[in-house]
Amino acid sequence: MQRRILSFLFIFICLHYSVSAQRAVTVEDVWQNYVFYPSSVNGINWMNDGQFYTAQEGSRVVKYDITTGKAVETLFGKTGQPALSFDDYQLNATEDKIVFKAEQESIYRRSTKEYTYIYDIANTELQKIPGNKQSHATLSPDGQKVAFVRDNNLYVVNLSDLSETAITTDGKFNFIINGMCDWVYEEEFAFTQAFEWSGDSQKIAFIRFDESEVKEYNMQMWETGNLYPVDYRFKYPKAGEDNSKIEVKIYHLSTGKTVNVNIGSETDIYIPRINWTKNSDLLSLRRMNRLQNQLEILHVDAQTGSSEVILKENEEKYIDITYTDDLTYLADGERFIHSSEKSGFKHLYLYDMQGNELNAITAGDWEASEILGIDEKNEVIYFTSTEDSPMERQLYKVNFSGKKKEKLSTESGNYHANFSPDCQYYIADFSNASAAPVYTLNEGKNGSQLRVLEDNQALMSRVSGFALSEKEFFTVQNSKGIDLNGWMLKPQGFDESKQYPVLMFVYGGPGKQTVMNEWDSFNTFWFQSLASQGYIVVSVDNRGTDGRGKEFRQSTYGHMGEFEYQDQRDAALYLQSLPYVDSERVGIWGWSYGGYMSSLSLFLGGDIFKTAIAVAPVANWRFYDTIYTERYLGLPQDNAKGYDAFSPLSHVAKMKEDANYLLVHGTGDDNVHFQNAVALQNELIRTGKQFETFYYPNRNHGIYGGNTRLHLYQMMTDFILENL
Repeated sequence: MQRRILSFLFIFICLHYSVSAQRAVTVEDVWQNYVFYPSSVNGINWMNDGQFYTAQEGSRVVKYDITTGKAVETLFGKTGQPALSFDDYQLNATEDKIVFKAEQESIYRRSTKEYTYIYDIANTELQKIPGNKQSHATLSPDGQKVAFVRDNNLYVVNLSDLSETAITTDGKFNFIINGMCDWVYEEEFAFTQAFEWSGDSQKIAFIRFDESEVKEYNMQMWETGNLYPVDYRFKYPKAGEDNSKIEVKIYHLSTGKTVNVNIGSETDIYIPRINWTKNSDLLSLRRMNRLQNQLEILHVDAQTGSSEVILKENEEKYIDITYTDDLTYLADGERFIHSSEKSGFKHLYLYDMQGNELNAITAGDWEASEILGIDEKNEVIYFTSTEDSPMERQLYKVNFSGKKKEKLSTESGNYHANFSPDCQYYIADFSNASAAPVYTLNEGKNGSQLRVLEDNQALMSRVSGFALSEKEFFTVQNSKGIDLNGWMLKPQGFDESKQYPVLMFVYGGPGKQTVMNEWDSFNTFWFQSLASQGYIVVSVDNRGTDGRGKEFRQSTYGHMGEFEYQDQRDAALYLQSLPYVDSERVGIWGWSYGGYMSSLSLFLGGDIFKTAIAVAPVANWRFYDTIYTERYLGLPQDNAKGYDAFSPLSHVAKMKEDANYLLVHGTGDDNVHFQNAVALQNELIRTGKQFETFYYPNRNHGIYGGNTRLHLYQMMTDFILENL
C-alpha cells in the first residue's frame, strides 16, 4: 500500500513539474520565431509514369521512387554541372526539360515576374531566356518552345536557337495587356495567366485586356533616401465603374496568323477561364455576364474563331466561379466533368461534349468541395467533401456513375491530397485543431498508408512545452433559429466561478470560414497568448460563409453586413449569458471583411461590444472593386440601399463615447485601399469620436515584411490589454 502511495506521489510530482515547466505563448513566439510553423513536403512534381516524383531540395531537383522513398537520381544540381538558385520549377510534358524561375518579384497577390531558365536534362545545358523578367513562362507540350508575357506583350521562344517571336506588340502598362490578367481578374477570379498552349503545341489562345477606359487608383510610395514620394498608378475598377474590354485570340504558330474569337456582341462581360479541350482545334471558354448570375461554356473552332454555347446556367443571385471552378475534359474527347450549385449544394456532374447532362456524380445536403484527382482508366473521382461536417474536408472517392462512394480519410479534421497522374498514389496532408499537419504517401485504390513523409513530431514536441488551452467547438442559435458553428479558447486554469473578458474574432464574408477543425500556426497561437492573460477568445461563422450550401451562403446577397452583424450580435448575446463571461467586457476584431465586420459591430452594437480592432477594413462597398462587390450586391446604380445601409460610414455617429476603437491600414494596400481608412477617420473626426489609428507605410493588404507582423500583433495585444 505504501509503495502504491509513493508511486502516485511520484507521478503527481512529475505531472506538476511538467505543467509548471510549461510557459505561456508570446507574440515573439508566433510572429518573430515562428515556433508553431509546421514542416511541409514542398516542390512535389509527379512524373508521368506515376512511379516517381521530383522534389526541390535547396538548389537541386531530385527524383524519388514512390514505393521506396529513396532518391534515384539528381536531375539538376549535380556537382560539376550547371548551378542555379531558383524559386520554382516545373518539368515539361515530355520530362526532358525543366523550367526554372529565378529572382522572382511579386506584382500583386498572385502575379510575379522573374528570369526564366530552361534546362535540358540529357545534354545538361542551362539556357536563360533573354531580355527583361518574364511572367508565366510555360513550355509547349512538345517541350520545343516557351511562351511568356513581358511588358504586357506575349512572346514565344524557340529553344533550339533562342529565337524570339512577338505574338503581340501593342501591350502598354495601364492600357493594353496581352496574355496576362488585369488587377481585378487576378484578385477576384484567382486568374493570372491568360494564355494557354493547345495540345499539339501549334496554337496559343490568349485574352487581350483593354483597360484604357478603366479609372486609375494612385498610391504614393515612400522610400528611405528619396526626397519625394513616388506615385504608383494602376487600373482599379470600383463598383459600378468601367471594366476592361475583353478580346480572345488564337495565334497559329505555323502561319503566324491570329484568329479573333467570337465571344458575342455584348462587351460588358467576363471571360474568367480559358482552356483547351482534348481536341487541339477546340477551345473552351467560360463567359459570365456583368452581374455574374449567368455562366456559359463556349466551344470555339480554333481555325475560324466561331463559337457555340454548349452549357448555360442561370442563378437568381450569383454564381461564384472561384467556388465552382471544376471543369475537366476527359481523354476520350467525348465527355467533361463540371461542378454546379444548381441543387442547392456544390456537386459534380458528367456531361457529353454537346453539354447534355449524363448523370450527377455526387448528391446530397453537403458539398463536393474540390476535385483532387481523376482516374480516367477506372472512371473514379477523388474529392474532398463536407459530408461529415462543414468544419472539415474529408477525402472520398466515387465512380463517374455516382456509385460506390467511399471515404478514404480516417481521422477527424481537414485533408488535402496531391495525386499522381494515374491516381495510383497520393500524398495526403492532414491536420486538425490539436494536431500539426502530417504528410503521408498513400495508395489511391484504398487509401492505405505506405509511408509517413513528415509527421511534424519535432513541432508537437515544441508545442508540448507551452501552456495551451483546447479549442472547443460549439454551436449557437441565432435569433432566426439557425445553428452557427463556433469555437472557444478558455484561459489556462479556467475557473467557472470567475468571470472573464471575451475577444471575438470575425471574418464573416463569403469565400472563407474561420471555424475549421484544422491546424493554424499563427492567429490561434496569438489567441493562446491572450488566453494565458485571462481572455476567452471566440470565433463564430455567420450566415454568408462557406461550407453549408447555397442558401446559407447566398442569404446575404444584396444587403451585405446585415445578417452577418445580426449573427455576430446574437453570438455575443449568448456569450454574455454565460456565467463565466464578464458581460461588460466583450470585444471583437477582424481583418479585411473582418475589419468591416468589427467596425460595424462596434458602431451598431455599442450596447454589447466595448472594444474593436479593424485591420484593413472596407468602409463603404462603393470603394471596392467591380467583380467582388457586384457579385454580392449588384450594381450600386441599382442597389444604392444595399451599398449604404450597412456601410460603417453610415453608422459612425452611433459609436458609444466609452467605446475603444483601433483602426489599422497599410498605405500601399492595392486591394482595400487606404482611402477606406481615410474616409472612416474623417467621419470619426466629424462626429467627434475618439479613436486610435495606425498606418503602415507602403504595406499592402497583408501588412507584412521584416518586423511588420510582430509590430502589428504587439500593438493589438497592448490595445486589448489596456481596453478590454
